[in-house]
Amino acid sequence: MGLRANLRHIGALVRRNALQIKQDPESMMDALLMPIIFTLLFVYVFGGAIGGSGGGAARDQYTAYLIPGMMGMMGLNIAMAVGTGINEDFRKGVMDRFRAMPIARSSVLIAKVLVELVRMLVAMLVLLTIGVVVGFDINGHWLGLLGAIGVATAFGSALVWIFILLGLTMRTAQAVQGMSILILMPLQFGSSVFVQPDTMPGWLQAFTEVSPLTHVADAARGLMLGHGSVASPVFWTLVWSVGLTAVTAPVAIMKFRKKT
Repeated sequence: MGLRANLRHIGALVRRNALQIKQDPESMMDALLMPIIFTLLFVYVFGGAIGGSGGGAARDQYTAYLIPGMMGMMGLNIAMAVGTGINEDFRKGVMDRFRAMPIARSSVLIAKVLVELVRMLVAMLVLLTIGVVVGFDINGHWLGLLGAIGVATAFGSALVWIFILLGLTMRTAQAVQGMSILILMPLQFGSSVFVQPDTMPGWLQAFTEVSPLTHVADAARGLMLGHGSVASPVFWTLVWSVGLTAVTAPVAIMKFRKKT
């Protein structure tokens, strides 16, 4: 099967997934509401305490720290849903219909990844919008903003493959969701997304320094705010993204072929 045919199949499957979202707009609730809830929660509930005793100025300073850090977290949260969706598609027999079609098995998964990337971009747009509402200022670093979106999206695409593999491995959607939360929580809070690592105990700092989410958050801050080291966190974010994709994507495709 040629490349042109595979691209045509991927396009058709992307359209199918997009139509599913159109018919079930509630499936976009996580991309639309999660950035708003997390931003308001951490800025107004924890921002004063974490930012210090400087009142509004401290909150603004913490907002500037938080919003770029949450860019990578959006990819992690959005990617969780794809594992549950894959698992449910098998349970409902949707994949049996794909098996009867003369299409490449990989095109089904690649289409899933592309749709999830669009959902991530929507979530990031909502995050930036609510960030501006609560006081975040890009200060003219528009190219840096585009770079931060690109870095966060690259990392998010690697995470999608992990959760696809999880959805193909676990027996039920509930099991996928439970395991996803176990992966999500340590990565989110064991990183520099919400607080600076030097405020953590030494053993947790060691984990935080190697956490891929820390690299994404630091890269986004450097690019969007125009200060701090950028080269190292961007490099390690791309290394994590390429490495995770190279390991999990072939395994997920192979697992998908055997499972279907």
